[in-house]
Amino acid sequence: MFSVYYHKNFKKRLKKVPKRIQDKFEEKLKIFISNPFSIELNNHKLSGEWIWHRSIDITGDLRAVYKMEEDTAVFIEIDNHNNLYGH
Repeated sequence: MFSVYYHKNFKKRLKKVPKRIQDKFEEKLKIFISNPFSIELNNHKLSGEWIWHRSIDITGDLRAVYKMEEDTAVFIEIDNHNNLYGH
């Protein structure tokens, strides 16, 4: 079992996205907590500047980036694919 923590920048970003996206994040978070590697999350390792992080899909293009720190998933960023990865 693990806990979930939100970095202050993640909280700010989440507040700025539309309510339907916030709801979608909550829905995906429930799945993540029960099964972090559920197929619908597309949980995967990242590379480059995000090398020690992982990403889950929130919507078709929106991703939530997190890092495992011991038994805590720390959500760092939420944004679309291009803004996060630059390609």
